[in-house]
Amino acid sequence: MSRIGKKPIDIPSGVEVKVDGNVVTAKGSKGTESVTFRNEVKVSVKDNQVIVELNSDDRKANALHGLYRTLIANAITGVSKGFERKLEIVGVGYRAAMEGKNLNMALGYSHPVIVEAPEGISFAVEANTKITVSGSNKQAVGDIAAIIRGKRPPEVYKGKGVKYEGEYIRRKAGKAGKK
Repeated sequence: MSRIGKKPIDIPSGVEVKVDGNVVTAKGSKGTESVTFRNEVKVSVKDNQVIVELNSDDRKANALHGLYRTLIANAITGVSKGFERKLEIVGVGYRAAMEGKNLNMALGYSHPVIVEAPEGISFAVEANTKITVSGSNKQAVGDIAAIIRGKRPPEVYKGKGVKYEGEYIRRKAGKAGKK
């Protein structure tokens, strides 16, 4: 049995969790998230906790036990607190600005780079170089942050580009030159 899968998930106040067949739906102040699980696991709500149990003892069910417990826990956390990912822009002339709901970035190309905010995701820009991606779905927030970083990944010589907050960029020495 999975050590993570055995732990019950506490439901915070203000969050409503329903199990309907093979779908767990969490509704809170930040929105609604649903997780579809397979028949190898059984999900129930008891005493303000969500409990994920195994239906069978095969290896596949054991592998899915911890996975579905974590996915349900992330859905509950997402609708109560939400998730956010912070990015930093490094480089002369590199900057970001909000354009309605969309993110408009100048990243050294001949054209502006515009990233549209999908449903449930919001952007915030502070000081033209710090971007915050937030939403209730952890996977969607991480995906959009990775897409933004992929528009101009940090390069290894000067460290210019879009990087995650706190990310360490290993630098190269560059040319030695003549003496």
